[in-house]
Amino acid sequence: MKYIFVTGGVVSGIGKGTAAASLALLLKARGLKVAILKIDPYLNVDAGTMNPFQHGEVFVTDDGAETDLDLGHYERIVDENLTRLSNFTTGGIYGAVIEKERKGEYLGHTVQVIPHITSEIKRRIRELSRKTKAQILITELGGTVGDIEGLPFLEAIRQMSLDEGKQNVMYIHVTMIAYIYPSDEAKTKPTQQSVSILRSIGIQPDILICRCKRPIAKGLKEKIALFTNLSQNQVIEALDCDSIYEIPINLEKNGLAKQVVKYFKFSNKKPRLSHWKNLIHTIKNPKGKVTIGMVGKYLEHPDAYISVVEALKHGGLANNVAVKIQPIEPNDLQKNGANSKKILDDVCGILVPGGFGSRGIEGKIQAISFARRNKIPFLGLCLGLQLAVVEFARNVCNLKNANSTEFDPKTPYPVIDILDSQKGIDRMGGTMRLGAYPCKIAPKTLARQIYKTETIYERHRHRYEVNPNFHGILRKNGLILSGLSPDKKLVEIVELKNHPYFIATQFHPEFKSRPNQPHPIFETFIRAAKNAIRQHSS
Repeated sequence: MKYIFVTGGVVSGIGKGTAAASLALLLKARGLKVAILKIDPYLNVDAGTMNPFQHGEVFVTDDGAETDLDLGHYERIVDENLTRLSNFTTGGIYGAVIEKERKGEYLGHTVQVIPHITSEIKRRIRELSRKTKAQILITELGGTVGDIEGLPFLEAIRQMSLDEGKQNVMYIHVTMIAYIYPSDEAKTKPTQQSVSILRSIGIQPDILICRCKRPIAKGLKEKIALFTNLSQNQVIEALDCDSIYEIPINLEKNGLAKQVVKYFKFSNKKPRLSHWKNLIHTIKNPKGKVTIGMVGKYLEHPDAYISVVEALKHGGLANNVAVKIQPIEPNDLQKNGANSKKILDDVCGILVPGGFGSRGIEGKIQAISFARRNKIPFLGLCLGLQLAVVEFARNVCNLKNANSTEFDPKTPYPVIDILDSQKGIDRMGGTMRLGAYPCKIAPKTLARQIYKTETIYERHRHRYEVNPNFHGILRKNGLILSGLSPDKKLVEIVELKNHPYFIATQFHPEFKSRPNQPHPIFETFIRAAKNAIRQHSS
């Protein structure tokens, strides 16, 4: 078993996850079996209770783990489904060690960071490598070298080279070239100091990946190599790209995977990357453009809806069009009321993503109503389905003040209510309906046309559901409950007849979309938006 540890320096969000995923893709393209792991040094047990404004999206795996958004990048780029073993945190590590101490597993010992915390970290790393039977495990350590919360993890990965043998362990450090205003002169000092911190802990990087906005000059690369105790071939240039999907190809050109297979003495087979290169060609040469209005409340954070954004792009790739995402603040719709037409008129499709809390709810309902009445392609995700049901109940079923009990516990028509399994739960973390569940799709529906099969499995993350007491009146007035749980109690998909494209899902299809395998819901949504442009122009 070979281990690669990816760390980052200088600033947070430097691109460690993308670098790790890109390397995994390049090694997989050479026929190697690769597994990937993300370690997060925060004290939360998982990402489930974190605010999207602070941390970005919570990504959900098939087995119901609420994880860091980097796992979404891993799945999309490497094209592998991950599990809860693929992500752990400081909170999870300390919780496990404290639990063992209470059970008496350390009787007679003083429980300390070294060796007990570091041993638990190493145990989890090895557990993933053992269960996946991979040849190479790539582990990304979140945060920035020098952060106090990351020190136990750095110590643990330092020990790994002693335990496993240095020939079986590689350290890759992602850093950046700084550019000084106004001269725009490139500076290497931040990189030098970041590596210096790492070396003071006892870790000598074997490869440096240097983020840069222009090619690194030969003299600059020589300087970086000299001050970081590396050869120039071990300093890998990582130019900024317009698309995240260009990064693996750029890193391949600059010799990253070649250095890795050389270090581990694997055969450097020619990578199979033709499909990925074709993907880049399609991204750079679209035949048109569609504008999708996304009505959400976390729009100021670029990563809050990252899987939705990427899935829309995948839908664009399948239809050979670029997708422009128009952020729409729901409170603006609420303030403008009848004048909302000005905000929504220029979009080819409307999407309402998932979310929690009451802010902006009425504005989102207005957007859904606009899409329904004006025959604009509409896609609702999770909360988007619930609000589509609320809008339909109010404006088609004439259930005045219908609502979700999440936002109005005293509503006379609770068309959305908390799941029975959620009642009485007093803990927030890890208690929602999470992970992949089956859904049965009715024949002769848009959903069956999209999926082309009766039974599907999709990932969920919610506490509220369409109230079964209102299934009858919703159906009677024309809302099609086209996807249900096998016991027919839970609504998974709703749609409308006599509309070019109106569908909403209780699950999150965006989590399963890949650039080389766009999710069919996003593929068909973008196709409907593309057709809407043609009809409008004709």
